[in-house]
Amino acid sequence: MWAGRAVLWALIIVIVVNGVRAPFERLSQNGAATDSETTPSSSGRDFPVTQAAAFANQFAAVYLNYDATDAQQRAERLKAFLPEGADEQFGWNGYGRMAAGAFQFSGIQVSDEHDAVVTVAYQTGGHRGLLSVPIYNDGGHFVVSGQPGLLPAPALPGFPQVSGPSRDSATEAELRPQVEGFFKAFAAGNQVDLQRYVASGKPIDGFNGEFTLAQLKDLVVPEGEANTREVTAVVVWAVSSNGTDAVSTSEQNDPAVQPGGLEQAYRLTMEKQGGKWFVQQVQGASRSVG
Repeated sequence: MWAGRAVLWALIIVIVVNGVRAPFERLSQNGAATDSETTPSSSGRDFPVTQAAAFANQFAAVYLNYDATDAQQRAERLKAFLPEGADEQFGWNGYGRMAAGAFQFSGIQVSDEHDAVVTVAYQTGGHRGLLSVPIYNDGGHFVVSGQPGLLPAPALPGFPQVSGPSRDSATEAELRPQVEGFFKAFAAGNQVDLQRYVASGKPIDGFNGEFTLAQLKDLVVPEGEANTREVTAVVVWAVSSNGTDAVSTSEQNDPAVQPGGLEQAYRLTMEKQGGKWFVQQVQGASRSVG
């Protein structure tokens, strides 16, 4: 009997000790987990990346455009980005001119909830480049915190040439009138005309006269026997320069008012129904053909 009582009291003591110790262990573990989750990620989580990118893009558009004939305009525009007391031209010596555009957010390196370096892509003439912009954030309010740095854009990759598919010349000749008619209707956007070339139940919207077809330059049909074929069409769109196709006699020798020509490539899914080919889908081609 005494041995049974001793075992019972020992069991009670173990239960009580474990019950007291467990909350402390959970508290200490939660504290450690909170620290590990907050400290490494707080800078990225708390920094407003989207707003910072917009701010840096706007700054780059002002900073990389200057003209010595109107230097004061640039200085006035830079005030919205610079800390008080900064050089009004922010490092430009007031000579020459530069015109840049095509500004795009390229990346960001966040140091903490206040400091980051935003990289902006740009183009000037035939040159692509990057501008590294250090900025300071205070509750969603930004200022350029140091001199930016120009960097080269990544070089273009090597582009391997691939041989084209074996072409089905007979089917190309069969499809050409249908494809040419489709693109004329596609440019006009007339749904009645489009239905003559589009597969049943496959509605396709057109350009509503924004372009006209100047030429079906090439049509590539890979060899095959299926009634559904993936073909590539290269077309030249005529793009009006003044909103109308009409060109006056006095303007006929002016290249600026002649309709522009844009060569475009499309991938068409063609389906044969009742012995005639119809367009099932039109989308941009994945690679150049030739």
